[in-house]
Amino acid sequence: MSILPLLPTSLVGSYAQPDWLIDRARLAGRFPPRVRAKELWRVDPEHLDQAQDDATLLAIRAQERAGLDIVTDGEMRRESYSNHFATALDGIDIDNPGTALDRSGHPNPVPRIVGPIERPRPIEVEDLTFLRENTDHTIKMTVPGPFTMSQQAQNDFYTDAESAAMAYAAAVNAEIKDLHSAGADIVQIDEPYMQARPEPARQYGLAALNRALEGVTGTTAVHICFGYAAIIHERPEGYSFLPELAGCTADQISIETAQSGLDLGVLEDLSEKTIILGVIDLSDHEVESVETVAGRVRRAFDHIAPDHVTIATDCGMKYLPRASAEGKMRAMAGAAAVLRAELSR
Repeated sequence: MSILPLLPTSLVGSYAQPDWLIDRARLAGRFPPRVRAKELWRVDPEHLDQAQDDATLLAIRAQERAGLDIVTDGEMRRESYSNHFATALDGIDIDNPGTALDRSGHPNPVPRIVGPIERPRPIEVEDLTFLRENTDHTIKMTVPGPFTMSQQAQNDFYTDAESAAMAYAAAVNAEIKDLHSAGADIVQIDEPYMQARPEPARQYGLAALNRALEGVTGTTAVHICFGYAAIIHERPEGYSFLPELAGCTADQISIETAQSGLDLGVLEDLSEKTIILGVIDLSDHEVESVETVAGRVRRAFDHIAPDHVTIATDCGMKYLPRASAEGKMRAMAGAAAVLRAELSR
């Protein structure tokens, strides 16, 4: 891992996939797929792996050119943030999907749990290895969270949702350990459904998250958000589940503040954590000025020390046009440079 500066910059996870790789219009016209959606890929199956490698290299270089300090693989190989992992597990009937409500209340085809959930093999380690081989930057890999996956499935096997979540947690735990062993500097667990469904998250989601982190020695993060801005347009003024994450064992908490204009007083509840501070509004394709982004970061300094802040996007950049994504990354890196200079005076 390279030595990170004050206020390091990072994507949350995803970068804009090229139009030649995936049908972006079809992707944007639906909710993120929970089951496989192979029809989204524009490249024939026999060439898809190579095309995804090439797209990943584009994502890596775009992040490096923009000046980001922490680099991801851009999730170029994924149809959604969660289905890449969730459909690779044993105990799932992906050919006969079930149904579950998405966070907007609409029914969606989802993995159907028909047996014990187990991870048959490392799922993202090859992706991580490719990333490690192609950048000397600090690297981060993302995995879907156990609570979120349990909410995005039809449970036809376990006695209750909590048991399913704990089974997912064991699979995530094994994956995180393998990712760290393979060279990941940071592994992030994506748990958007903790915000969408706070009551069951309080009942067993936090326990499942801590089970996924059990015995992990590398740096970990948890991302919690209001959903992709391209799909979920309305933002509440605050999180329904956030202070509770002080009780998780992750080192870092990733939140969004740009589109929601979040009251950053909530950060005081998370004073022991590093905050991955979302300051890039993904609902607007216009590129923010460096000063606008810097101002969004400065708001946090009344509530958390700068050395506990990573500057990031609100959520994944998956649905942004590439030119917009590139500009927003440059604005983020520029804001970090301005703020470092201010803080060094």
